[in-house]
Amino acid sequence: MTKPYVPLPRQTPARRLAHFYETLTPDSLAALDALYAPDARFKDPFNEVTGTTAIRRIFEHMFASTDAPRFVVTDCIEQGEQAMLGWAFHFALRGRALTVRGVTHLRFDADGRVVLHRDYWDAAEELYEKLPLLGGAMRVIKRRLSASG
Repeated sequence: MTKPYVPLPRQTPARRLAHFYETLTPDSLAALDALYAPDARFKDPFNEVTGTTAIRRIFEHMFASTDAPRFVVTDCIEQGEQAMLGWAFHFALRGRALTVRGVTHLRFDADGRVVLHRDYWDAAEELYEKLPLLGGAMRVIKRRLSASG
């Protein structure tokens, strides 16, 4: 049984969002409307969308296409209406455990809701190199392009 997302009292918007992602479940996606502005923009290496409905679909797809997905926030740097979250995303794909590490740049509105969510992570190194069919080819390309190769 999954626990619903419950915001912790007196948190900054960035810490509240970090807690949300560390406790993310399919049921807690309903809280997106309280954390994100209606016209929030979201971008990662695979998606670029606007609005909480579209953002929710990205995470619904994540839960549908991966096994046991979970985020661990490793860093939280805040400055005014902006923040950077360092994170590790742990999941399984076809029985294989994987971890992707990245950083999220956030901008908040006056109400503390996210208006910009931009994920930065290296899809080639963090994902493609770890997949059976693509991994070998990606490692060969990386060696050929490396100055120390």
